[in-house]
Amino acid sequence: MPPKAVKAKQTGGGTSAPKGKTGVRNAGQAAPGKISTIKEGDDMTDMGDGTDAEDWTQQRTLVKPEDQLDLSEVELKEEFTRILTANNPHAPQNIVRYSFKEKQYKQTSSVDQLAVHFALDGNMLHRDSDEARRQRDRMGIPEAASEQAVSEGGDAAQAAEGEGEDDHKGKDDGAEEAAPSSGDKKLTNQFNYSERASQTYNNPYRERGTATEPPPRVTFSSNVTQWEIYDAYQEDFEKQEKNKEKKVVHGRKEEEKTRKKLTITETQSDDISRVARAAKIVERMVNQNTYDDIAQDFKYFDDTSDEYREQEGTLLPLWKFSHEKAKKLAVTSLCWNPKYKDLFAASYGSYDFMKQGNGMILFSSLKNPSYPETVFETDSGVMCLDVHPEHPYQVAAGFYDGSVAVFNVVEKKDGPVHRCTAKNGKHTDPVWQVRWQKDDTDNNMNFYSISSDGRIVHWTIVKNEMVYQDVITLTLPEDPAEGPDGIKVPTVGCGTAFDFHKQKNYLFLVGTEEGKVHVCSKAYTSHFIDSIDAHNMAVYKVSWNHYHPKIYITCSADWNVKIWEMGGKVDKNADGSEVASRKPLFSFDLNNSVGDVAWAPYSSTVFAAVTADGKVYVYDLNVNKYEPLCEQMVAQKKKTKLTHIEFNPVYPMLVVGDDRGNVTSLKLSPNLKKMPKEKKGAPPMDAAQRTQFEIAKLDKILSMVREPTEPSVSN
Repeated sequence: MPPKAVKAKQTGGGTSAPKGKTGVRNAGQAAPGKISTIKEGDDMTDMGDGTDAEDWTQQRTLVKPEDQLDLSEVELKEEFTRILTANNPHAPQNIVRYSFKEKQYKQTSSVDQLAVHFALDGNMLHRDSDEARRQRDRMGIPEAASEQAVSEGGDAAQAAEGEGEDDHKGKDDGAEEAAPSSGDKKLTNQFNYSERASQTYNNPYRERGTATEPPPRVTFSSNVTQWEIYDAYQEDFEKQEKNKEKKVVHGRKEEEKTRKKLTITETQSDDISRVARAAKIVERMVNQNTYDDIAQDFKYFDDTSDEYREQEGTLLPLWKFSHEKAKKLAVTSLCWNPKYKDLFAASYGSYDFMKQGNGMILFSSLKNPSYPETVFETDSGVMCLDVHPEHPYQVAAGFYDGSVAVFNVVEKKDGPVHRCTAKNGKHTDPVWQVRWQKDDTDNNMNFYSISSDGRIVHWTIVKNEMVYQDVITLTLPEDPAEGPDGIKVPTVGCGTAFDFHKQKNYLFLVGTEEGKVHVCSKAYTSHFIDSIDAHNMAVYKVSWNHYHPKIYITCSADWNVKIWEMGGKVDKNADGSEVASRKPLFSFDLNNSVGDVAWAPYSSTVFAAVTADGKVYVYDLNVNKYEPLCEQMVAQKKKTKLTHIEFNPVYPMLVVGDDRGNVTSLKLSPNLKKMPKEKKGAPPMDAAQRTQFEIAKLDKILSMVREPTEPSVSN
């Protein structure tokens, strides 16, 4: 081996190498004394002298690293599946784009996974295109010559695939052969290829589109800090306060329209308002499932034990209505909505002179006992309210500070639509009761209010303002009191309650803090039609009977509930002169202050009352003229006073309010809601027949307590 290697070196270094071997030295550029060989797959490495050339003949041993794992045969044969996907790992997955339709940023669902590694724009033109034709014209090449050039280029490429011994001759032959062949057969390629086939007529496409102006875009960037956020909220809060303080000037209709449009726009843009109706339906469905047992009792349950007791009844507690902000306030008034029989309004205030604060008006529905439908917060305690009988969205309210206001439930407004001030007839003492009346001849809504300042005021809503008129001033028969300087100060009575006659709307009753009851008329503003010393303490409620035109009921803080007849019995002195005090037809002592009393709408002989010790009393004069059919404790906590009670006009139930802000609904048992029995085969009674029946039923009972010489009072 070594001698041959030396000989090879010497031969390779000579200049007289064979003709076929000269490429080895020149290609490898080998240095003298070394052999440079090129084989297919060689990495161009040199082989030197010594033992390095024979290293490949030695046996190699496998060296394992020290930290290599020793795996068993089973572990080595275990397969691990890896799935290769075509997704681009660098493509972002959370791309968001602004949606002008929904006015919010939305995440893009489809992400482009294509990764372009190489792209090169070509400069070839289609030979039949206008741009290629213009280029030929500019270069002065005729169209036939260009076709010939193309065919020459194709034949030249075919000739280049030959043996290549005589290149110049091959090119000339190809050029001569291409000239006649170009006329026989047209060379086809991707630019002028055409098949022989029948083509159908394609209808021309028609596109129609409109161009819209793009929405304005503004690029804004800034660094936000905590104090900048706080300042922004403070500025927005101040703007809202200023908008609340602004008052609507009468006569500026354009400003009013603009304000309404802005309000509508803000409401529509609000996300919550979009789902308000659906959310209310879902909320009622959830409450219906939550209070399903109470709803079943309200609809179907009747106390079967009433069949075994004729003169007793019970009240079944149903829903309890409360609000977080009204827990420290007392329920000052209750009124059912005349159109929606499941909806009632409750006013909240305080009867304590030393604890006056804010007030509230809540509209609650039996369909959603968990939260009120509408909430109005006021700066003064609301002492009374009344819902308009023909426009159930209009609510009149009286406040502890002497003002009256009208709220509109339909308009999304936090405060009242109309409210009186000291400039236009505001009372100087708390307003204890308000009552709507029928619209006047000009179709203007109007209502009445009574206050402790002795004034009964008639309020008329004319356009955007309230016009007042004093109907009557309650005066006392005593002589005027003397002031500190000897000046005589006229004393006035303190009105606490009033009620208008059901048929004769010009006639109304007035209860005072002195215990008197006055029968008044709208036509007489200077004197009363009649006056009665009804109670020894303040009269809290006067109410006409729903059926009988001459019967009314009163309740007072002197623990008594009394039923009166207009123009009833008169006490006389020994000389035959009349005494101011009259005798009631019925008098019931309930052993505590009576806060409210109400006639039942389904019977002329049934009424209910609430007392300060937390009890509800239900009487039916047709069954028992002396004792209540039901005396039930309703207040759940001790020292809780019941303040007001109101019958539902349709359903056999009533609602009771207390001084802790709770309203409890109670269902009447069968003995408390007895209806007149209809004769078999007789048609059902209409409204007029029902009224006559109820009047006759009550007259039959009253005839027992009237004097024998006095004729019975008919309608």
